[in-house]
Amino acid sequence: MRALHSVRPVQALAALLLASALALAGCSGANDSSSSDAGGGAADKAAAPGAQQEGASGRGKANGSRKAPKLTANHIIRTASLTVQVKDVPKALDEARTTTENAGGYVGDETTSRDEKGHERTRVVLRVPVDKYDEVLADLQGTGKLLDRTAKAEDVTDQVVDVDSRIKSQRASVARVRELMDQATKLSDVVELEGELSSREADLEALLAQQASLKDRTSLATITLSLSETPVKKAAEDDDPGFVDALAGGWDAFVTMLRWLAVAFGAVLPFAAVAALVVLAWLRLVRPRLPRRPAPAPATSALGPLPTARPAPQAPSPRENDED
Repeated sequence: MRALHSVRPVQALAALLLASALALAGCSGANDSSSSDAGGGAADKAAAPGAQQEGASGRGKANGSRKAPKLTANHIIRTASLTVQVKDVPKALDEARTTTENAGGYVGDETTSRDEKGHERTRVVLRVPVDKYDEVLADLQGTGKLLDRTAKAEDVTDQVVDVDSRIKSQRASVARVRELMDQATKLSDVVELEGELSSREADLEALLAQQASLKDRTSLATITLSLSETPVKKAAEDDDPGFVDALAGGWDAFVTMLRWLAVAFGAVLPFAAVAALVVLAWLRLVRPRLPRRPAPAPATSALGPLPTARPAPQAPSPRENDED
């Protein structure tokens, strides 16, 4: 019984020691976990500014890419028409040629004429590079008095891209047909492929010509310049017509009427001459040869010619009876 009582306190003490050890171990684990959590939070906080900086830089790059998008090359056909009044047309034309050539362009079609008063008029087509278009246009406007200006800009970027794509596809198609021709063994196949190749090459040449035309019109602007001389100013300008103006107007109308009469007479003269010749030929040649009609014979009867009627004797007037 004593042994039993002695053993029990030892077991109780051992159990108490074990519980205390377990409690200490749990407390130390909790402290370690809390310290590790605190360390992780600090690490996260330390890493957060860098992450925020990276995010801010990323957003800045994104915003920068939005603000400055990649520009695509535009193909624009620029045309302009100018009408300028100058004092000396040949001099102004030489200046326009010099300006165009200095800009790297060239002079195209040119037409020169004079009006009824002798004023010279010139129409010339100028081709200048697109980057010099505005500069040349300003120089041409400054040569004299600007009367009219028209400028147009046509964006053909989609058309240029479409033509380039079609040319690429057409070249690939031509290459495939040539490969099939190299592999063909029958004469009928070769003939058929040659016809197909000719058709596709013709389409390719048409596309290349269209591409060259678009390139020419987009790289060089077209300016149509019309130059006219300044009319001579009158010494005295009066809106109301005077006696001299009326006389001049009447004389012009009279001369115009005579001119139209002369024109009408000239138009009718050939027909009148032919008619006169026909009448003269009728009177001199045809009419004398025609048979003449015989004179009518006197009426006759079985007993002989009928006596001609004689006028009845007139009765004497009363005056003649009185005289007798």
